[in-house]
Amino acid sequence: MSPVAFDTLALARNLRDRAHFTQEQAEGVAESINEVMGEQLATKADLKGEIERVEHRLELLEQRMTIKLGGLIVLAVGILLAAIRYLPPHP
Repeated sequence: MSPVAFDTLALARNLRDRAHFTQEQAEGVAESINEVMGEQLATKADLKGEIERVEHRLELLEQRMTIKLGGLIVLAVGILLAAIRYLPPHP
């Protein structure tokens, strides 16, 4: 994930002026949010890349499952045809 620019000074001022935080409280909250956003926040580009990667993996999984299902159908038909041909009829 790429770092995101965040205006801690504007947040601290808003907290101080609008929410009546003390200067120390406002700065502490702004710094804490900045640390969290820098480490854990995903951008739209990050999410788009992850979505594309997951979609590609799902397409590959769908192809593999289709091939396996086709193989199982062929095997089942083969077993049924062999059973019909080689098992003796019931009296």
